Amino acid sequence: MATAFQVNAFQNDAFQIVITPIAGHSGGDDAWTPEERKRYKALQKKLRIAEEKRIIAEKESKESRKQAIADLVDPPKVSKRKQNKVELKQELSVDTPSDIAAIDRYIANLEKQRQNLFDAVQLRQAKALLEQELAVLEAKRQAELDDEEALLLLL
Repeated sequence: MATAFQVNAFQNDAFQIVITPIAGHSGGDDAWTPEERKRYKALQKKLRIAEEKRIIAEKESKESRKQAIADLVDPPKVSKRKQNKVELKQELSVDTPSDIAAIDRYIANLEKQRQNLFDAVQLRQAKALLEQELAVLEAKRQAELDDEEALLLLL
């Protein structure tokens, strides 16, 4: 008969809650609701589109930089007729955030949203497991109480 005063009743990690993360998102995972799956797929699609935009913006940035350097090294030839109308254009160097930086922030935000969704599913799954364990422990406790009451009645 098991009693509450067992030698091995208290273990080193008896009061610690350990949540083991599930590596990656599997398609057949029952912890995901249809709404969460839909949201996860939408986030994946937005991420893919944003990464494609970032690649395009990076290519355009490289091309414009190459063109600017080429123009400095070998300025484009201006015909004499147009040269009379050309005015001196001063370019102001203003520190504006580039498209790539804005896209990077957007991608980071999407990654954060995706991780938050994944964490919420994991926490809900861990909560369900803890509730199951609690129900089992409560059933064992009730059975133990019934055994003790039966013994007391026999005495």
